[in-house]
Amino acid sequence: MSNVQLIIEERSADIGNFMVGRLLPFREKRTVGPFSFIDHMGPAYLKDYQNLDVAPHTHIGLSTLTYLFEGSIMHKDSLGTEIEIQAGAVNWMTAGKGIVHSERTPQYLRTSEKKLHGLQIWVALPKELEEMEPNFTHIEKDDLPHWKQEGVFIKLIAGEAFGRKSPVPVYSPMYFLEIKATSAQKVKIGDYLFGESALYILEGSIKSDGNIFEPKQILITKDSKLCEFEMNENTTVYIFGGEAFPEERFIYWNFVSSSKERIEKAKTDWNNQTFPKVPGETEFVPLPPENNSFKVKK
Repeated sequence: MSNVQLIIEERSADIGNFMVGRLLPFREKRTVGPFSFIDHMGPAYLKDYQNLDVAPHTHIGLSTLTYLFEGSIMHKDSLGTEIEIQAGAVNWMTAGKGIVHSERTPQYLRTSEKKLHGLQIWVALPKELEEMEPNFTHIEKDDLPHWKQEGVFIKLIAGEAFGRKSPVPVYSPMYFLEIKATSAQKVKIGDYLFGESALYILEGSIKSDGNIFEPKQILITKDSKLCEFEMNENTTVYIFGGEAFPEERFIYWNFVSSSKERIEKAKTDWNNQTFPKVPGETEFVPLPPENNSFKVKK
């Protein structure tokens, strides 16, 4: 981008069978528009005895967006939803006042070798909707707007941009875009963006102001209207952003809220297991112990 304000390096963490790269939050930039958390999951190459098994855990005050490049996850939640998400589709789960869900390798894949690779994203809700009723939406990949423009392939995963609108039901002005280039291309898209904006390089590389940026870097712009860069061949980037909220957001574990007191209540409710249950599940992820890594962050 021609107006890079901040460069964030992906920070890797090993969580058993998976490598996760944390992109947001970052100490110098807690949010980008309404986006409060982005993890790059994998790529993980799993043997026939290795599986994803994230036991039931809860969220409040946000929507989660799961987008896979490869692989498959079985989603179950306290609304009674049970659905498999595959590469290219979107799972959009709005927690609102509270939802519980699990994420596991589908049963038919549990004894075979497999690969899992994707993004998991949190989008904070507007203050007036933080306590809304939870809901879940699944969008198939062919239902997402996609087109070719100025030599690149663009997909609008969520939000609005380029005069188009994704069927994902978002609650504030935002956008989440995939841009692919099979050959070197100059991209100038600032006129189609708004608010705060950031770019994540999944594969390949881009050039901006004479600098080369490569995978596992996220670039934060000073002004989304000046978004311009060069994509090298076989490059894929994701651009996300939108209008920032006037209130600050606090984050503790899986809780996002404009109120510290609301997060404290959620912690108590989860410890007491008063959140709704996921049908057919008996396990749950315990609340992390209080330490410097899990204090309420702002």
